[in-house]
Amino acid sequence: QVQLVESGGGLVQAGGSLRLSCAASGSIFSILAMGWDRQAPGKQRELVAGITSGGSTNYAGSVKGRFTISRDNAKNTVYLQMNSLKPEDTGVYYCKFSGVLTTRTFLRDDYWGQGTQVTVSS
Repeated sequence: QVQLVESGGGLVQAGGSLRLSCAASGSIFSILAMGWDRQAPGKQRELVAGITSGGSTNYAGSVKGRFTISRDNAKNTVYLQMNSLKPEDTGVYYCKFSGVLTTRTFLRDDYWGQGTQVTVSS
């Protein structure tokens, strides 16, 4: 079974930075893509950033130029570097591993982290 554990959230002032990490455990053979979603209070969950197995990245328009997604394939870990944070970035951030193939199955599946709170004060 695959489990994703997130860390790095917290409270920061506007203009500050945070670095989120999400590490997967389990017998993982390959992953098609990794990404981060967030859900602000009273709002629907939205895609923040994603990175494919080929290294292509994509970002929500609201975070372009401020956030950077990266990965360490050897550690099955994805990161989200968040700079120039704004109060609008406040929310619960969830990591997602898509198209995960383990060494114990021929079928791919998706997994989500437990979520980590990011609060940006003004």
